[in-house]
Amino acid sequence: MIQQIPLEYYLLLSAVLFTIGTVGVLTRRNAIIIFMSIELMLNAVNLTFVGFASFMGNNAGQLFVFFVMSVAAAEAAIGLAIVLALFRAKKTVYVDEVNLLKW
Repeated sequence: MIQQIPLEYYLLLSAVLFTIGTVGVLTRRNAIIIFMSIELMLNAVNLTFVGFASFMGNNAGQLFVFFVMSVAAAEAAIGLAIVLALFRAKKTVYVDEVNLLKW
């Protein structure tokens, strides 16, 4: 018989990943690292959806994860394009050195 992973393990790992992503967003200055931290937070939420879908026994959470991953892929492509445009204009990817709203 196949043992099922308890829901608490999913939630604990998801909380740890989300916390790491939050710390990365709040402490880093590099825009690429900030985007990677946001992706880590999105994947932590996806893991929570999969855990609850497995616990409840339906596939609605896994279907929702599929849509979240497609939106995250589009967000990553657009974010990378913004970072490249920012680097071409200001020659840096550090967010505290870039101030495009100043005259």
